[in-house]
Amino acid sequence: MSREIQVTFDAHDPAALSTFWRDALGYVHPAPPGVTLPPGADPLAAWDDFLDKVGTPKEERNNQSAVEDPDGTGPRLFFQKVPEDKVAKNRLHLDVRAAPGLRGDERMAALEAECERLVELGAKRLRRDEPAPPLSSGFIVMADPEGNEFCLD
Repeated sequence: MSREIQVTFDAHDPAALSTFWRDALGYVHPAPPGVTLPPGADPLAAWDDFLDKVGTPKEERNNQSAVEDPDGTGPRLFFQKVPEDKVAKNRLHLDVRAAPGLRGDERMAALEAECERLVELGAKRLRRDEPAPPLSSGFIVMADPEGNEFCLD
């Protein structure tokens, strides 16, 4: 029997980092517990209202955040506030499948276009690895706004 997973990120600014990954992956911020959001409603504003109602102090409101795949197929991403800085390369990273089924120049062009979009969202381009068939189709290594490495694959 398989298990669902959640990927957890340590972060200095959970709300900002979750917003980057929401926009990068096409995910959504979930509604607060017991709240049904009308179409077009801002889930982060709904969280502010919810946290007001339950008495959460303002200084504790950015301790955690999450985003979810609206189709329910991808893992939930959870962001938790930590005081320490990231000091080394990730031992685990996400591969964002930005060019599935594409090969050669067409694949690398699709990866470059996605790289440009993500840089505009706050990511940093680290390097490009050229295709080396048959073992590698090529990829771009990037870092999110808090320095967590990920690949466009």
